[in-house]
Amino acid sequence: MAQLLSRLRRAPERLFHARRRRRARAALAARPRPRVVFVVCNGNICRSPFAAALLARALPGAHIESAGFVGPGRPVPREALTAAARYGVDLFGHRSQLLTAERVRAAGLIVVMSPAHRREICDWFGRAARNVVILGDLDPEPGESRTIRDPVGQPLAVFEATYARIARCTRELTRAIADGE
Repeated sequence: MAQLLSRLRRAPERLFHARRRRRARAALAARPRPRVVFVVCNGNICRSPFAAALLARALPGAHIESAGFVGPGRPVPREALTAAARYGVDLFGHRSQLLTAERVRAAGLIVVMSPAHRREICDWFGRAARNVVILGDLDPEPGESRTIRDPVGQPLAVFEATYARIARCTRELTRAIADGE
């Protein structure tokens, strides 16, 4: 019974995914290519630095940065280093950066990992929702949630699954930006 209730709670996400994906892609294609892209997650030690590294590789000439809402100066967890290395991404020297109003103002596009992050960016920093994209909305595979799962404290397999989703979504983000050129 609990499993059925859980599936029912997640059904709206799956039902609305295709529409959200179309809207996100169309909005990205309709805007000029951003020169500065900022990728944001909670702590800036797993998801956002990995997504930023993939975007930097895919969008030469763009300035790509990442930051988080909490805990500056922290290193990347061992599991994240291992999972990222499978994509040719070296996060060893990364230390978490704190999100600031100056960084948010400088960004032409802000990429976040959840709807809550989007609300926080809009509410705390006054950015319009059109300038903030939820990365999970671009996933070509319909998922259980718009949120890119935070793998902190989880086993390597969770990091690998999270990074596979981030890789899919950043490919779609790159394509949508290129469609607007």
